[in-house]
Amino acid sequence: MHRLLFSLALLASARAAVPALMPLPVKADFTPAALPIDTSFTVTASGTADPRLAAAVTRFVNRIARQTGIPLLPDRPLATRVSLAIECAASGPAYPTLGEDESYTLDVAESGAHLKAAAIDGVLRGLATFTQLIQPAPAGGFQAAAVHIEDRPRFPWRGLMLDASRHWMPVAVVKRNLDAMADVKLNVFHWHLSDDQGFRVESRRFPKLQGEGSDGLYYTQDEIRDVVAYARDRGIRVIPEFDIPGHTQSWMVGYPELATNPGPYTIGRTWGIYFPVLDPTKEEVYTFLDGFFAEIAPLFPDPYFHIGGDEVKPDQWKASPTVQAFMRDHQLKDEHALQAYFNQRIQKLLEKNHKIMIGWDEILHPDLPQNIVVQSWRGQKSVAEAAAKGYRGILSWGYYLDHASPASFHYNVDPLGDDNAKKLTPEQTANILGGEACMWAEYVNAETVDSRIWPRAAAIAERFWSPQSTTDLESMYARMEAVSRDLEWSGVHHRSNYAPMLDRLAAGRPAEPLRVLADAFEAQGLGVRARAQKYTSLVPLNRFVDACRPESETVRWMEQAVNRLNPADIAALRAQFARWAENDGRMQPLFQDNGLLAEVRPLSKDLSALGIAGEKLLDYIEKQQAAPADFVAAETGELARMQRPSAEVAYACARPLRLLMEKVRK
Repeated sequence: MHRLLFSLALLASARAAVPALMPLPVKADFTPAALPIDTSFTVTASGTADPRLAAAVTRFVNRIARQTGIPLLPDRPLATRVSLAIECAASGPAYPTLGEDESYTLDVAESGAHLKAAAIDGVLRGLATFTQLIQPAPAGGFQAAAVHIEDRPRFPWRGLMLDASRHWMPVAVVKRNLDAMADVKLNVFHWHLSDDQGFRVESRRFPKLQGEGSDGLYYTQDEIRDVVAYARDRGIRVIPEFDIPGHTQSWMVGYPELATNPGPYTIGRTWGIYFPVLDPTKEEVYTFLDGFFAEIAPLFPDPYFHIGGDEVKPDQWKASPTVQAFMRDHQLKDEHALQAYFNQRIQKLLEKNHKIMIGWDEILHPDLPQNIVVQSWRGQKSVAEAAAKGYRGILSWGYYLDHASPASFHYNVDPLGDDNAKKLTPEQTANILGGEACMWAEYVNAETVDSRIWPRAAAIAERFWSPQSTTDLESMYARMEAVSRDLEWSGVHHRSNYAPMLDRLAAGRPAEPLRVLADAFEAQGLGVRARAQKYTSLVPLNRFVDACRPESETVRWMEQAVNRLNPADIAALRAQFARWAENDGRMQPLFQDNGLLAEVRPLSKDLSALGIAGEKLLDYIEKQQAAPADFVAAETGELARMQRPSAEVAYACARPLRLLMEKVRK
């Protein structure tokens, strides 16, 4: 058993609750004591005069003040007792770098706490852990649990990709998610800045890029610098992605001469893979990109620069006599070889601007140097095969948050979990740098994106940080739900936007019945919503599915209760089923003259029917009676029907009923 889990188990009898740490540290030994958190709480830092450390201390104190409601003064005169002493040996580089030392030790006792790290990034990770140690004290107020922690990351590359092209993500959205990333020790922000639906960065050299390709929604260069600095102060690298040669229709709105076909072009409004691609045979394309990189690359100090390179449809290349003649002249056997030729030239342009190329699986080619990085959306096997060939890689397959998969699915995917990875030598294994969660934005906007990232990204962050042996799903979910609430203090809106969205749908009427309904269903992701074939970038995301969350805490608690089924659980389940049974009647006023809720009428009726069935099943179980065959047959048929999503949400509420049905059949 992982040492922390063992320590927590030993401590459970001594305290009513233990702090929820995520990611789990490498080593954590708790003792039954605590450091009081009150108005006298004082922090000192020594070892380096780097202003980032002073800023980190100020943010930390302000965070604790929000989290506890206790007014704290970050610059208060030195008190007689120091609550937390920080010892940082060195400043480290001006910007976070790949492989930087992020280790730390943290000791908390009743008399005070001591955080020690070799560099500032380690301090930042230790401060994030300290905030998770804080909880209400039995006698009132707040306290930090006493513990000895030794911690370090498993992988150096632990990222989150945010798509700001398909739906615009304002700077405020980016910053609050950077704060949440820092809370769970993610250290790479991959910023997807161009796609068919929008070019999102100001170019002063080529102003028609954002002028005609963004609908006026783009980041100025000053905003880019501000975000990069904001991320730096939180120990997070920022890597831009400008997807080429495909996914480039927004480029061609202002500069159609870059394309294989002459155009004209308009901003993409629908989802999918577009045909327009840059023309690799035109020298003016490389001249343009050389100038573009020279202007944009300095905005991003990190040495890595993402070129996308995925999902290139070669139809225009195949249909172009000019392109085909070029391929014959250059002995390029197919369009994949043509893209490799393009990537070789792009790699040299990036190298000229002191950048290292990173791209999706499709860029991998033996003609490219081995210092590039391959980001794999195809799977663990793909990233392992690249590593075996000497290429560094990161895994994103299994971490696509836009699919709305449960946290358990993401948690069970490991960058080194594939059989192919197990065959790698230690040197080849080191080529797998880590992974990135991906938040593609076809079906999210600035209002809903936080709820699709968090809290599931915290489970992925643990997979990247904690030892590979950390795999207990029950522990993960218990801690994730607690950390989800704590993340609100970082500023993300994954929970706080829920009630306003339901209030909007309720149209001025009490929204509590709608919340009962929404808590019983789970939003579906890319696959189900894409099949609806009714979305464009201009369609509002304000429906029931947009308010619902990818995982229902209510239903997960009910499943756990059914599995235990002690008297207290039966009473709690009965109360929840009664709430469901009566909820359709309470929903009726909300349905009046409200077209936005028309699609959920059947769902409301089904939920009440499930509530009634749940009460009956509990009756049979408590009375130790066999359920009538016709009842079992009817309910089995209904539960089978509810396997299929409706209104783009899944019947999470059916899962506890299925478990109860299994019990009455035994």
